[in-house]
Amino acid sequence: MSKKVLIVGGVAGGASVAARIRRLDGQAEVIMFEKGPNVSFSNCSLPYHLSGIVENADSLVLMDPEQFRNQYDIEARVNSEVLKINREEKNVLIRNVESGEEYTESYDKLFLSPGANAITPRSIEGITSRHVFTVRNVVDIRKLQSYLLENKVENVAVVGGGFIGVEVAENLKMAGRNVSLIEALDQIMAPFDYDMAQILHKEMMDNGIDLILSDGVKAIHDSEVELSSGDRVKAEAVVMAIGVSPETSLAREAGLEIGVTGAIKVDHNYLTNDPDIYAVGDAIEVFHKLTGKPTRLALAGPAQRQARAAADHMYGIPHNSNGVIGSSVVRIFEINAASTGLNEKNLKAAGMSYDFVYVIPGDMVGLMPESQPMHFKLIYEVPTGKIIGAQAIGKGNVDKRIDVIATMITMGGTLEDLKELELCYAPPFGTAKDVVNFAALVGLNILYGRYRQVPVTRVRALVEEGAFIVDVREPHEYSRGHLKSALNIPLSQIRDRIDEIPKDQTVYLHCRSSQRSYNALLALQNAGYDNVVNISGSYLGISLYEYFNDVKLGREKIVTAYNFR
Repeated sequence: MSKKVLIVGGVAGGASVAARIRRLDGQAEVIMFEKGPNVSFSNCSLPYHLSGIVENADSLVLMDPEQFRNQYDIEARVNSEVLKINREEKNVLIRNVESGEEYTESYDKLFLSPGANAITPRSIEGITSRHVFTVRNVVDIRKLQSYLLENKVENVAVVGGGFIGVEVAENLKMAGRNVSLIEALDQIMAPFDYDMAQILHKEMMDNGIDLILSDGVKAIHDSEVELSSGDRVKAEAVVMAIGVSPETSLAREAGLEIGVTGAIKVDHNYLTNDPDIYAVGDAIEVFHKLTGKPTRLALAGPAQRQARAAADHMYGIPHNSNGVIGSSVVRIFEINAASTGLNEKNLKAAGMSYDFVYVIPGDMVGLMPESQPMHFKLIYEVPTGKIIGAQAIGKGNVDKRIDVIATMITMGGTLEDLKELELCYAPPFGTAKDVVNFAALVGLNILYGRYRQVPVTRVRALVEEGAFIVDVREPHEYSRGHLKSALNIPLSQIRDRIDEIPKDQTVYLHCRSSQRSYNALLALQNAGYDNVVNISGSYLGISLYEYFNDVKLGREKIVTAYNFR
C-alpha cells in the first residue's frame, strides 16, 4: 500500500524531502504546502536582486508547481497555509490564502519544514510602518525593490549585522544608495571573533557603509531612524534583519515537544515525539558536534541533509548523524570571509580550554600578481591539540581553507594531522606549505611551549603600559608606519645589536605578519633570552584591528601610520 506524505514548507528542507521521497518511492502520494506563492526558491540569493546581480526576481524561483508535477509527480500547493495538525485523526487543516477556503488533508507521514520568521520587535515604535521590510522570500524582496524604485529612495537603514543584513547592505550600496548598517552588538557577523570582525568593519567603512555598532533602534519615523543613544539616521526605508525565530506554532499547538533552544525537538532521525511526524530545517534544534549540546542552525546545507536523512528513515534506510559544526562563508565587497566550528565567544561560554593562532600568510605564491594576504585564525583544544574552529578572511579562496578545517573537525583531526595534510599546490592556487599547514605548525609551537605569543587585542595596552617592543622590519618599512613606542632593530641586525635588548624585562617582537619576528625570537632564545614574546598578527594585524575603532571613536592612534598590505 502506497504512503500518503504531506510536507509543510516548500523551500530547502521541504522540497528536498519531497524530491528524495519520489526517488525512493514512485508510488507514494506526495503533497507539499507552501504558505506563499513560490516553492523551491533561492532564499540565499535574495539580497543580490537589490544590486541587479540577480536581474530578474523571477529567476530566484527555481521550480514552480507545474514543474514539480511534470518532472517528479509531486503536488505543490502554493498559497496554502497549514493551520492545524490533528494528530489523532492524522490530518491537517489547510486554508487557501487567496480564496479563504478551508479543508482537511489526511496523511500517513507528515514532514514539517516551516522555516523561521524574521524578528520584528513590537517594542520598536513604527515597526509596522509601510516603509519597514524584512527579507525572507521572493515576495519580500520584490516588495522592497519596488518600494525603493517607485519612491526613489536614497537613504536606507539596515538593522542587524548578520548574513542577511550585511548582504542587503552591500547590495543596496552597490545599487548607489546611502546605506547605514545598525547593529546593537559591538561587531557584525557573530560567527567571527571580535579581532577578526575588525577586518570586516574596515571593508564596510571603506565601501561607504555607515556602520553603527553598540546601538539599537528605538523608533522608526517617516524619514529617519531614532537610535537608543538618541542619534538619528536618515532612512526613507528600513530593512529589519536582526535575526530569525523558529516557526513552531503548528508544532506547539499539536503538542509536539519543543527543545531547550525554543525550536522543535527531534531525534537523530529528525523524528518528533510523534512517530509519524518528522521536522527539518530552520524550525528544529540540532546536536552540536563540538559542544555536545542542542543548538539552532539556520543554514541551507544542513537543512537539505536533514531532509534526505528524514526521508531515508521513513523507508528504513539508516543514517548516522554526526551533528553540526556551523560552516559558513560570505562575500563583503572585495573580501571573502568564512568560518567553521566554535569561536572564542562560544568556547568561553561553554567553559572549554582552548588556544588559537592568528597567521597572515599569502593565499598563493607571492610572485603571482593576484597574491593577497589571508588572515587565518585557527582554534584548538588544550591540551589535546584537537581542532575546534577556524576563521579566514581575505580576497582569495577562504572557503577552500575553511572547508579543509571543517573536514578535519568532522573527522576529529588534530594539529598534528593538519600539519601532515597533503594538499594541492601550484603557484596560482596556493603555496607549498598551505595556509592551513602553516597555521598547524604555529599552533604546535604554541601548544608545546616552544615560544609564547600575545594577540593583537593586547597591543594597545602594551603600548600604553610602556612595554619594551621591538619592530624587526627593515628601516624603510618602519619609516612608513610603526608602533609609537617600538624600537626598530631589523632581523638582519638582531645579532649585532643584541646588547640593546634587555634580559630583565619581557620583550615583545613584531614584524609585518609575525614570521620574521618569530625568527628573531628564536635567535634571542638561542642566545639565552627566556622573556621574549611574539605579537601574533604583527603590524598588519595591529593596523587592521585598531583602524575602525580609531576612526569611529576618534581615539589616539598607537601607530604613526597604518599598513594594510
